[in-house]
Amino acid sequence: MARRRAVPAVLLSLLLAAGCTNGPFGKIEQPNQATTALPAADTSVVGGADAVALALATSQAIFQSAPAVVLVGADDAGALERAGALATQLGIPVLATPKAAPPVSTPEPTPTGTAGSTPARLAGGDAATDLRAEIDRLKVRAVVTVGSQAAAWAGGAGLPASITVSTGDDPAPRDVQRPAPLSSLTVLATKKGAAGPDAAAVATANAAGAHVLLLDTADPRATSANVQAITAETSLDHVLAVGSEFGSADQLRQRLSTAKTGVELPGGGQVLFPGRRLVAIYGHPGDTILGVLGEQDIDASVERAKQVAAPYDALFDEPVVPTFEIIVTVASGSAGSDGNYSNEFPVDKFRPWIEAAQQAGIYVVLDLQPGRTDFLTQAKKYQELLLEPNVGLALDPEWRMGPNQVPGGPIGHVSAQEINATGAWLAGLVRDHNLPQKVFILHWFFLSSIQNPKQVKTNYDELGMLIQMDGQGGAGQKRDTWAALHNNAPSGIRWGWKNFYDEDHPTFTPEETVATAVGAVYISYQ
Repeated sequence: MARRRAVPAVLLSLLLAAGCTNGPFGKIEQPNQATTALPAADTSVVGGADAVALALATSQAIFQSAPAVVLVGADDAGALERAGALATQLGIPVLATPKAAPPVSTPEPTPTGTAGSTPARLAGGDAATDLRAEIDRLKVRAVVTVGSQAAAWAGGAGLPASITVSTGDDPAPRDVQRPAPLSSLTVLATKKGAAGPDAAAVATANAAGAHVLLLDTADPRATSANVQAITAETSLDHVLAVGSEFGSADQLRQRLSTAKTGVELPGGGQVLFPGRRLVAIYGHPGDTILGVLGEQDIDASVERAKQVAAPYDALFDEPVVPTFEIIVTVASGSAGSDGNYSNEFPVDKFRPWIEAAQQAGIYVVLDLQPGRTDFLTQAKKYQELLLEPNVGLALDPEWRMGPNQVPGGPIGHVSAQEINATGAWLAGLVRDHNLPQKVFILHWFFLSSIQNPKQVKTNYDELGMLIQMDGQGGAGQKRDTWAALHNNAPSGIRWGWKNFYDEDHPTFTPEETVATAVGAVYISYQ
């Protein structure tokens, strides 16, 4: 088979400028300028299993036609930067190529009936077919290869004879006109991906004149730097994200709306975990029996929370955030005026605590002991407080009584369905108000307190959900409880640990706590 002779770049320049194609280069109708367009949707995500697919999908999303494309090997890291610079100069897409497989000779009938041979079969199979289809869709008349891998691919790709092939190593200028920039399009990619699988796709976005924003991670809420970068964007009317790790378009749109508020959690960013550890003091304001938080006033509690959290700074790489866990409804042995065996304290009682916590960089968790009512009904009573960005929610199933039970007698329990209904409501609150993630805690001590735990939903994008191990007693008892709960827990859940000053024998030191409660993101003291 006759091989197509590589065309020097200077000749490619003349051919395109003259509007000519194959020898003896007849007249062509297409201009020497690519055409681009905004994606149809305001927010879209292009995915792909590898660099070849990502580059291809990005070209399809942005470019409608192109007189030429730049080809670069997906594995040719040394050529990626040169390919990107060339594509940006010319305003044409970058397509990543798979490796070319060694030539395989196979018998093939020829017009004379004698044996012939087929060209090299390309690695990637469908990827090679898709690349050729994209070159055809764009009405490409010339390809520029950068690097040996791309050159090898182009040499055996079976491209139409009308397409000229040149090398990007030739320094001659090319008379290809850049299209009008897609300045209203923001293209998101990760900093890590832009130096690897996403590099060719990012180069295509740059070539189209889009605004490329490189994030620390694919979740724009995840870090303070991400949030600040999104907040600084003047417009997010059209967004294209490169990589399936950005999630669905709907999920990305919601995350961007949250990031755009610029409101961050104590410790930075808008995603709770990973990224911080919470260390809490637990109790009810003004009540010394229910926990250490009630043993002092607000200002002293702020200082105590900081003192309790301080020893953990040296034990974790992530920021350690002091936390208040405030019991806002207290299970009662008497029915009360509403008959639900739970004292529900007014919102105004806790507002000063939340305001003081906000000023001090302290997170707040509202704890519910519902008696005979349900968790969702009680949670809704504190919606005003839960709209604050530094306020989360905890459910204490031990104090969720049945219709004929009284707190202080039998141990309470809650169904997975009630937990899920409460979690769904809280997630909806976060979503509807573009809030940072909220902590959603399930206290657990007795296995029977959570019915059908495997059915508990844990994968909320809006919540940092965890199980708090409430076991008390000697060190061996606490370790046994920790192990037993893990064996019965729903999948995909994070964990917390509670230390008791009076009931533990002895109370674990911070070092012992971290060594025992491996991976715990929430540690509280009662």
